[in-house]
Amino acid sequence: MKEIMNSEQLSRTLKRMTHEIIERNQNLNDIVFVGILKKGFPIALMLKENLKNFAGVEAPIFPLDIKPYRDDLDQKYNPETQDIEIQDKNVILVDDVLYTGRSVRAAMDALSDHGRPKQIQLAIVIDRGHRELPIRADYIGKNIPTSRNEKVIIDMNKKCVFIEETNTEL
Repeated sequence: MKEIMNSEQLSRTLKRMTHEIIERNQNLNDIVFVGILKKGFPIALMLKENLKNFAGVEAPIFPLDIKPYRDDLDQKYNPETQDIEIQDKNVILVDDVLYTGRSVRAAMDALSDHGRPKQIQLAIVIDRGHRELPIRADYIGKNIPTSRNEKVIIDMNKKCVFIEETNTEL
């Protein structure tokens, strides 16, 4: 595995993204963070903490399970009841890596079951390209062009980002 962002770089990137969120949103009290489970939620927690530190705003945060909304999983999941309050709010949807766009599409489908937000903005730590759907992020930590046989891993324990070569030969 090759490290592409260390802990300090990741922290600095999330701080920059938070400043971009502050600049773009006129009413910070309308912001709600929604983190896609598993990796998006801890990143959303860090953005929420940064927003509190930089602007003194305590934004609500919710985890979002998108498994029942995925179109690329063989196993079908029943949606669990999630209490997510997004009606007329500016939702900052947070995930770790943007790849094909299918996770984000599933997340938007899931959000629509909880109300109609004023706006949905997408915050992504790593955009690696290879989109299959017309989805783009509003806040991007870093663009990293990758091949399809590479995997981007954000290690939340070490707070760093790696690229791992995967074996695509059978």
